[in-house]
Amino acid sequence: MTRPLPPVSRPARRASRRCSIPLALLFFLGPPGAMQAQTFSLKEALDLAAEKHPLLSAAQAVVQRAEAGTLTAKAYPNPSASGQSGRQMVRIPGNVSGYVQILSFSQPLELGALRPARLRAAEQSRDVAEVSLEARRLIVLSGVRRAFYGVLRRQGEMTILEENLRLVEEMRRRIQVGVEAGETARLELVRADAEVATARAQMTGSQIRVIEAMAGFRAAVGTEIPDNVTLRGNLDPQAQLAPIEELERQALARQPVLRLARTEVRRSEAQLAFERAQRVPQPSVRVDYERFPDVPNWRFGMDIPLPFWNRRQGPIAEAAALTRQMAAEEQARRVEVLTALDGAYRRYQAASQQLAAFELGILKEAEAALNAAQTAFQLGERGIIDVLDAQRVLRSVRQDYLNAQYDRQAALVDLDELRAIDPRGLAQ
Repeated sequence: MTRPLPPVSRPARRASRRCSIPLALLFFLGPPGAMQAQTFSLKEALDLAAEKHPLLSAAQAVVQRAEAGTLTAKAYPNPSASGQSGRQMVRIPGNVSGYVQILSFSQPLELGALRPARLRAAEQSRDVAEVSLEARRLIVLSGVRRAFYGVLRRQGEMTILEENLRLVEEMRRRIQVGVEAGETARLELVRADAEVATARAQMTGSQIRVIEAMAGFRAAVGTEIPDNVTLRGNLDPQAQLAPIEELERQALARQPVLRLARTEVRRSEAQLAFERAQRVPQPSVRVDYERFPDVPNWRFGMDIPLPFWNRRQGPIAEAAALTRQMAAEEQARRVEVLTALDGAYRRYQAASQQLAAFELGILKEAEAALNAAQTAFQLGERGIIDVLDAQRVLRSVRQDYLNAQYDRQAALVDLDELRAIDPRGLAQ
């Protein structure tokens, strides 16, 4: 006969519950550190994109293909050989019947400027591919930098709205206490509830914008990034700019787009020279051996194409037109780069002036106005409308200040890209 277990005491039950709660948390959360967010700096993002972005891999493959093209241009033409065999039958008295064999060998020659012109055109194509890789790398890394600061901007906006929601909810709690004590009209609580609902809606919209910015950042990096990653950086780092004339000289000398345009002109000129070199007929040396039953024959000769009908007027005219087109596009790219540089420089100056105005007085004045409105409300000298208006003004000023920081950083990214400055050398 089994004896019943003794009842568990109340302190023991409480101790058991205290032990079971941490065990349940460990079961759902996993091992320590599993839920910790991974921080990601700008330099890490740039290094990851430079290593694994598919567009850079594609551009590198184009370079390899162009290098293979130089091997093709260096190759010599292959010889050709042919053979025929049969039997000679006697029909005329005096001839000899028997086995007949004919062998032929031909070697095309490349004389004059044909081979050097072909090799020079292939080398220029390789140079175009290498400069295109540099331009693509600069575009990709600058895009990563823009997306990174775009996420920081949205995260800063969400922080501002979180602070705004906290202040509005705190004001709403104070008003509710006043209403319950009979010191404040219920209409003030209704207004506060409406303001809290608006602040929560704005907070939700900010969270959506952060998600969209993170999606754009992942697309800019071009590879897998953990979902719980958190970006670490400063939205508006310090920067010193040279005069606009110095920036223009740097852009004209180093911008890959301009270098690519100049390389395209040289490639089109090399292609034109190659097309002209193909007008010269290229001979082929031939050797024939004919073995008849009675008399073997040897023949040496040369085959030369005669340019009677096709003198390559069409390909030469196409190459000449392409050369003029590339030269015109080079001038257009120069104008575009200088115009974009001037616009980015002016945007940087305007944003810097706007930030100086915020830092010198606008931010402090908005904060002081909110503090004064809150103090007057507590003393009964002002209503809730005045406090909410001051809160909206402060929130708007902070958002404008954040947007000005982003605008200046975006202008700086454009200036660095136009001057062909590697972002990896600027990132911390």
